[in-house]
Amino acid sequence: MNQSAPEGLHGRTSFPYKGRKVRSSDTKEALVAARRPDSGGVEGPVITLLANHFVVKFDPSLKIYHYNVEISPSPSKEVARMIKQKLVENNSGLLSGALPAYDGRKNIYSPVEFQNDKLEFFISLPIPTTKLGLPFGELNCFPQKQNQLKVFRINIRHVSKFDGKDLRSYLSKEGDDWIPLPQDYLHALDVVLREGPMEKCIPVGRSFYSSSMGGTKEIGGGAIGWRGFFQSLRPTQQGLALNVDFSISAFHESIGVILYLQKRLDFLRDLSQRKTRSLSDEERKEVEKALRNIRVFVCHRETVQRYRVHGLTEEATENLYFPDRGGKNLRLVDYFKDHYNYDIQFRNLPCLQISRSKPCYLPMELCMICEGQKFLGKLSDDQTARILKMGCQRPKERKAIIDGIMRGPVGPTSGNQAEEFKLQVSREMTRLNGRILQPPKLKLGDGGHIRDITPSRRDRQWNLLDSHVFQGTRIERWALISFGGTPDQKSNIPKFINQLSQRCEQLGIFLNKSTIVSPQFESTQVLSNVYLLESKLKKIHRAASNNLRLLICVMEKKHKGYADLKRIAETSVGVVSQCCLYPNLGKLSSQFLANLALKINAKVGGCTVALYNSLPSQIPRLLRLDEPVIFMGADVTHPHPLDDFSPSVAAVVGSMNWPAANKYVSRMRSQTHRQEIIQDLAAMVGELLDDFYQEVNKLPKRIIFFRDGVSESQFYKVLKEELQAVKEACARFPGYRPPITFAVVQKRHHTRLFPFEIDPSSMQNQPFDENIPPGTVVDTVITHPKEFDFYLCSHWGVKGTSRPTHYHVLWDENHFTSDELQKLVYNLCYTFVRCTKPVSLVPPAYYAHLAAYRGRLYLERSESIACMRSSPTISRPAPPKAAPLPTLSENIKKLMFYC
Repeated sequence: MNQSAPEGLHGRTSFPYKGRKVRSSDTKEALVAARRPDSGGVEGPVITLLANHFVVKFDPSLKIYHYNVEISPSPSKEVARMIKQKLVENNSGLLSGALPAYDGRKNIYSPVEFQNDKLEFFISLPIPTTKLGLPFGELNCFPQKQNQLKVFRINIRHVSKFDGKDLRSYLSKEGDDWIPLPQDYLHALDVVLREGPMEKCIPVGRSFYSSSMGGTKEIGGGAIGWRGFFQSLRPTQQGLALNVDFSISAFHESIGVILYLQKRLDFLRDLSQRKTRSLSDEERKEVEKALRNIRVFVCHRETVQRYRVHGLTEEATENLYFPDRGGKNLRLVDYFKDHYNYDIQFRNLPCLQISRSKPCYLPMELCMICEGQKFLGKLSDDQTARILKMGCQRPKERKAIIDGIMRGPVGPTSGNQAEEFKLQVSREMTRLNGRILQPPKLKLGDGGHIRDITPSRRDRQWNLLDSHVFQGTRIERWALISFGGTPDQKSNIPKFINQLSQRCEQLGIFLNKSTIVSPQFESTQVLSNVYLLESKLKKIHRAASNNLRLLICVMEKKHKGYADLKRIAETSVGVVSQCCLYPNLGKLSSQFLANLALKINAKVGGCTVALYNSLPSQIPRLLRLDEPVIFMGADVTHPHPLDDFSPSVAAVVGSMNWPAANKYVSRMRSQTHRQEIIQDLAAMVGELLDDFYQEVNKLPKRIIFFRDGVSESQFYKVLKEELQAVKEACARFPGYRPPITFAVVQKRHHTRLFPFEIDPSSMQNQPFDENIPPGTVVDTVITHPKEFDFYLCSHWGVKGTSRPTHYHVLWDENHFTSDELQKLVYNLCYTFVRCTKPVSLVPPAYYAHLAAYRGRLYLERSESIACMRSSPTISRPAPPKAAPLPTLSENIKKLMFYC
């Protein structure tokens, strides 16, 4: 065993506390991510895999010249690319014959030096000019010359030059640990490799989409799914690698605005049959929300001109007037009849307003949605299901698509930029070895006895057919409330209660066969009325003498009142609830009833399963039975992209029992809109440590903290601020300084692993159409050159291609070896309370995610009520202060109500 694993801080333990400036002489003492403690783990049989990483060879001696670009007037990204192309074509001499790479904004990189350090160019492009002084702006009544030339001024100045020697030594095994990653050089190469796709595709984040990649599919609601690919240049143990993955995204469908609104908004479905229809104030708001910021083009003129929608006119089209050049008022409807011989049909609808400041109107029926605009709104459940189905490929198919992208006409190697910068990108996926960790033996109950079971099926599921949950609960006092449902459906309730109670009994959980008050039947409308809903729930609670253990709610269908129900039950009534849908009650399958029973049992304080061999017996070097450890998970959930003021919600959970470590208490807080760093972390961790002390009578000897949802660009910031907050929480207890391990958990990455087998009959290498088995771990070749990270696929991928979870240890004062931490995480994945199989995410992070989502629900409806009361301002200067979450009821606080 490696007794002397390196320190979390690589032997230097000073920490840049808040308020202390890190001088340049201190940089050696600054915070540094934990280094890999060994050359990788060794436990478990080896499996050969392929990863979607493609090696990139670069010439470290090649100088790259970085230039700053200023273009005025400021162009859109598409126009900027046209300018760059024309610039290179017309000025080859001044640019020393180079084919430079451009990031579409301010930076140009060239493999050779330009003639001068400062260059100025003028480029003219045939772009329609908009003269807003003319009658409602762009709809100029005098037909313009086809396209007028627009002149741009381009200033280029030299910023710096660099070569790849630092990157080479960073990637090499010999390099000094203190060399930071040469970001400049890496960024330049990244821009070079994006140049080809950028010219042929629509960039969205780090992905590229093109309708030419085939397979566009309508997903409903005016949206369409496009195929594309993700690419990112990464430093790995095998050198530089390009991570390329298949991706799908939703775009606005390029159709007429009227048809678009019919598809997007239910209340306008029959619009083309009712051309005289007008909009109510509420409907107008909805239409404006659906169209704001979308680009459209007009189809009544020869020039195809594009505009961005700023809003809608207050007046209907037939009531709109505008002044002509002589200041005479013209009626819009007459103007279109006179100039374009066009009769406007939808006269009672408003026009699109396409300028912020001046009246510039376009009738909706003459506008088309421009192609290639990402759909920014929140996708409905149906749309989400359809887009997920589009992106759901089995491993063999996904691998074939990625290989096709690498060789295809729009992929990362499709331009001539790579040659220009002496880059060689492999077309072959990386072949590497992974290991398969063995499943742990589990502890289940059996009428008061303990049974052990080893999940030996290939998907590592186990069943509870002839055994009990590890710890069942007794639920004597419970009630049922129903919302909606047909008379037939409602008549199933007694049978449902009876069968659920029987299924609970088979699993070792006692659920009284009769409810404390007779089942309550309400209409679905009750879910839409917060005050009525609250009084109904409180009435049931009072009827149960304010001592209700569980409330089961059966709903006709998914309803947004679910959020209110959870909030009221958990904050003002103080009861855990379990919701289910009538359609599932029709076909009461044993599996459905078991899933319901497991969730109910966990919510009221029981637990499904425990590890047979305790964690201390599995990792004896670090863990002891009499030295309790706390596992913590933290996550932040943000509002959807179009919401620009709702708070974000942070949640932290902590395990409250040792050595089982399978019961978690949560803390949730709202915080500044889109703030990723958890603002109140010290207080939340302090409260969890208090709770732990009350349960175990000791403070935890070690803290192991899993942080979900952090992107690589935020690693350092999160480590600096959140590790400090955890230490602050500990410092509240005199003399308490436990060793902390802080790991980031990432599900949203694009590394995929494919099994690789040699087919003995043909003696050819054949990838086979199967996902990698649960327990597959990879910690070499495609992982970080120096830091402590690994990919672990702990679950069985039933659909699509498995996504391994990436664990990146940023700080490790517990000095885990690779094998110890991988085994610990994999074992914990078997203890998730909701199911009888290992999950894909370590449970503390999973529970934090569920708790944060629950906090988001508490805000959802109450916010919409608050917004309606406040003034209907559209533009807010800054996000308002986050409204605090309602306080949890005391008798709920220590339960896993959020699962």
